[in-house]
Amino acid sequence: MTYAARSPLRIVLAEDSVLLREGLVRLFDEAGFETVAAYGDADSLLAEIDETRPDLAVLDVRMPPTFRDEGVRAAIDLRRRMPRLGVLLLSQYVEGTYAHELLSSGEGGMGYLLKDRVASLDELEDAVERVSQGGTVLDPQVVAELLSRRSDPLATLTPRERQVMALMAEGRTNAGIATQLYIGVGAVEKNVTSIFQKLALEDSGTDHRRVLAVLTWLQR
Repeated sequence: MTYAARSPLRIVLAEDSVLLREGLVRLFDEAGFETVAAYGDADSLLAEIDETRPDLAVLDVRMPPTFRDEGVRAAIDLRRRMPRLGVLLLSQYVEGTYAHELLSSGEGGMGYLLKDRVASLDELEDAVERVSQGGTVLDPQVVAELLSRRSDPLATLTPRERQVMALMAEGRTNAGIATQLYIGVGAVEKNVTSIFQKLALEDSGTDHRRVLAVLTWLQR
């Protein structure tokens, strides 16, 4: 696939798998793109983004240290800092909560593809070009999952958060939940905070978010 002669498209890449990272660098090079930097985690990419000044950032979704949603959160940060930067997420997973935030603005220059569903190298090269030019490229499975999650906020909870939510509904304290799940109280607190965020339960100072979360759970 060839495109009109111009300065090479400058790409930064964050992918924790060494084999996939090096494979993508070679693919981009063969396509006439310039990979100005490649990282094994999102934090390193963010730390040097002002120096690399890319046209497009390609990120995995789950990377160190927690392997949950680092890539999506980094993409949101990048778009806030550099609104004209193209962002392409490549993942095996659909991270619904943050992906919805990333896509809800309706602005272009955004892509989300599932690695296992990219049919050809030409398809990936075309996606890179389209996103860098302000287009939007979304895997149909991503679209379907985001739409289903939008109608059911509980669907965005992780398996661990659902365990915590179920125990909250039984009236257990954070300490009791920690004992039941054999995890630290701090880990429970993080899950509870995430549950509140996903259910859009803001700390108003007047409403008891824990009770409201449980009511939402019981009404499912």
